[in-house]
Amino acid sequence: MSSPFTRRPARVLAAMGTLALAGTLLPAVPADAATADLVINEVYARGGSANQPYTDKFIEIHNPTDTALSLDGVEAAYWSSSRTQDDPVGTCALTGEVAPGGYFVVTMPGNGEVGEAVTSNQECSNLSPSGTNGSLGLLEAGTALDIVGYGTAQVAEGNAATYDGTNQTPGSIGRTDGADSDDNTTDFTFFDEVSPGAANPGANTTPAPEPTVEPEPELTPISEIQGPGDVTLLDGQTVTTRGVITAVYSAGGFDGIYIQTPGTGGTAKDDQAASDGIFVYQPTGLDTLEIGQCLEITGTAGEHYSMTQISNVTSAETVEGCDPVAPTELAEWPTTDAERERYEGMSVQPTGTYTITNNYTLNQYGSVGLAFGDEPLYQATDKVRPGTEAEAYEAENQKKAVTLDDGASINYMRDAGMDEPLPYLAHSTMRTGAHATFTEPVILDYRYDSWNFQPTTPLGGDEPTFVDIEDTRVPAPEVGGDVKVASFNVLNYFTDLGQDEEGCEAYTDRNGTPVASDYCAVRGAYTPEAFADQESKIVKAINELDADVVGLMEIEDTFNVPQSQGHKKNPDLALAALVDALNAAAGSEVWAYSPSPDVWTNTDVIRTAFIYKKDVVEPTGPALMLADPAFSNARHPLAQTFARVDDPEHEFVAVVNHFKSKGSGEDDGTGQGNANPDRIAQAEALAAWMDEMDEFTDKPQLLLGDFNAYTMEDPLKTLEDAGWVNAPKSVGADDASYQFSGRLGSLDHIFGNGSAMDLINATEGTQAAVWNINGDESIAHQYSRRNYNVTDFHEDNAFASSDHDPVVVGLTFPKPTPTPTPEPTPEPTPEPTPEPTPEPTPEPTPEPTPEPTPEPTPSADPTVKPSDPAPEDPSAPAQDPSDPAPEDPSAPAQDPTPSTGPVQADPPSGGKLPSTGAADVMGLAVLSITALAAGTMLLRRRD
Repeated sequence: MSSPFTRRPARVLAAMGTLALAGTLLPAVPADAATADLVINEVYARGGSANQPYTDKFIEIHNPTDTALSLDGVEAAYWSSSRTQDDPVGTCALTGEVAPGGYFVVTMPGNGEVGEAVTSNQECSNLSPSGTNGSLGLLEAGTALDIVGYGTAQVAEGNAATYDGTNQTPGSIGRTDGADSDDNTTDFTFFDEVSPGAANPGANTTPAPEPTVEPEPELTPISEIQGPGDVTLLDGQTVTTRGVITAVYSAGGFDGIYIQTPGTGGTAKDDQAASDGIFVYQPTGLDTLEIGQCLEITGTAGEHYSMTQISNVTSAETVEGCDPVAPTELAEWPTTDAERERYEGMSVQPTGTYTITNNYTLNQYGSVGLAFGDEPLYQATDKVRPGTEAEAYEAENQKKAVTLDDGASINYMRDAGMDEPLPYLAHSTMRTGAHATFTEPVILDYRYDSWNFQPTTPLGGDEPTFVDIEDTRVPAPEVGGDVKVASFNVLNYFTDLGQDEEGCEAYTDRNGTPVASDYCAVRGAYTPEAFADQESKIVKAINELDADVVGLMEIEDTFNVPQSQGHKKNPDLALAALVDALNAAAGSEVWAYSPSPDVWTNTDVIRTAFIYKKDVVEPTGPALMLADPAFSNARHPLAQTFARVDDPEHEFVAVVNHFKSKGSGEDDGTGQGNANPDRIAQAEALAAWMDEMDEFTDKPQLLLGDFNAYTMEDPLKTLEDAGWVNAPKSVGADDASYQFSGRLGSLDHIFGNGSAMDLINATEGTQAAVWNINGDESIAHQYSRRNYNVTDFHEDNAFASSDHDPVVVGLTFPKPTPTPTPEPTPEPTPEPTPEPTPEPTPEPTPEPTPEPTPEPTPSADPTVKPSDPAPEDPSAPAQDPSDPAPEDPSAPAQDPTPSTGPVQADPPSGGKLPSTGAADVMGLAVLSITALAAGTMLLRRRD
């Protein structure tokens, strides 16, 4: 049987003419010629700046001879514009060789992160040239081989070249038609198109002489180039190999093809076997190449960010009669890097089910995280305890993870990428938890620190035919019960707009139109149009959720936002606006809100709040706030007692919470994110408050909200140890409510005490649910990403209304026992009465003198106990000492000491308060101070 590398008749591939300098294979010659022939062909000193196509800066060295030239002993040098030739800023020793007629690219650090990486032959990290003025050169033993000065540089050959524009002007300077007159001004031209590793656009370099006919080179199998490890053993060596094209990326930024050894594939690889596929990097000449063509290619073997490839291609020829390749079936996803390396660059056919587990970067890079199997990957501490259990759990996660890419390196949120159709989303919702099934082969490669399934051509906005992905959107769950209670983080619902905040900048869409505020006091929408998009989604989500009581998080605290009209006066303005919008959408006065306590001690521009359906429940007392120091870096818990309108004797207490986030604070090293000790302290303070408050005694109690802690983490275990039960988890509603870093988990919870759990367990049908409308969605659907892409992904629906999913539980109350109606007793038939015998009239008995009635003792004032201290000035709201000083000079003076207990407000109309007589009217305007073991709880009744 003949070797697959047997030479067959070949013809030059016209479409690849730009791959070969002379149209045929150039022989390798020992690098013993004079390095004086080396020239700098191109200088690109603006990489990474705004508008630039590449992240790296570089110089491109050209060898115009037909002999390979060694770089041993040659240094790259940089001079600032003020330096002289004997005083360079820095030098960098070069290694390797420049092929005959070839190019050698030396990269240097760029100014930023804009653009794509440059394929480099060598990196000089110690050189960082200016993008407008300076000099770059080649030195050998201190002698200049070539120097290019530009701008106002003192070091130059002849006069310095002109480098048009600024760092934000894309382009490079390069030799004009290969000229080398030793005058930089004459020899170098500004080019809009940057071309690392290739001839300058429109330029004619000195043509290489006709090559001497040499014997055909020995072919190096692709598997030998790949090698059994993760790095090629032929790094930097010139190789000639043969392969069938399995993928072509003529657009999108990959700039190359995949080839695979003829006749390979179709069977699984043995241990220690090497891959038969490899990427060939060549930015030009790809337009007419087709999958299935067979090529013989000469280039340099190497690694590009840990991906084995062939670059600096000097020759490519078509070969007839190559055996076809077959995709290799992957019945299971390989669990180790070593197993995956066996198929790097090969055509594979994944079988079985894969599940989307990460769509966060889909709207930016067109990539989707997958997990092998029928479940997404979960946060370890949502399933097991932190520590060794969590570490082992995440290790198993890593075995299942792979990325579904789009065959391109486009940034769809930057510059020209915004005008490229975003892949996948135009044809599928691409939600986490959705199953993906591959119907056609893909390429397995390693890019961007990830193993990827690549389509065989750039996907763009075309419908992907190689993979089927299900749509998992569902309507709101039908939760049973007499009263349904929900928790919902509404992702910075602010009625104050960024455009009205002085100095507030905006995130802008593809047209430069402001959409969302960029790290301002106002955290929500920047314009009325963006706010209308945001509000409509939130209103639809709440109304469709069909809960009777909703605890809200991340709604604007208009008390603390400086430009709010209600600053230092009314924290309920945004809350009232949301209720108005809900009622307008519902078509009637369905919703009301629980007024905030008079003494408002929230420490953030976002707050917690309650809204409720007026025909189902009503507050039976004022709202109470826990002003404990443990919440100085979070939002204070807010409690409200409710009763059913049709059964007022049955009350329950709901407490809405928003613990400290994981984004800042102390990292205790336990793998639970930053500020874990703070959340533990907050859980302890909350549990203690619920035990100590008489208003909560003997009532069903619910703790709900965004606890910023996953299910098995310490803060929630603290609550469970105090007797609280995670209600949705206990009844099997364990869907995740949040997505972060490719892992799903629940930060949103509802806990119940014993009597609350009795009501939940008494509910027939669905007792609790997580409505997955947000955590599973791509952020491309959020209001704040509208018009970021040429495809408008905004939909006026409940999906992607926030980044957290709402959680809801149902409560079923005991039915009252009816009082039986007594049976009537029949009247007896009267007997006839005989005529009475007259009696003598008795003497009248004198009436007794009545005892004097004692005067009533006045009752104690119902709002102030005799032992209570004097009430505070009700016009002075409490403020956390960490809050900024009030900006409104007309605002009332602030008490510098925050209250350390609950603060209370009058209930809205229809609420339950003890009735009072005329003598009690003045008592309604004073404060009640109750001494508790943990501190002083301040209770204030609204005037």
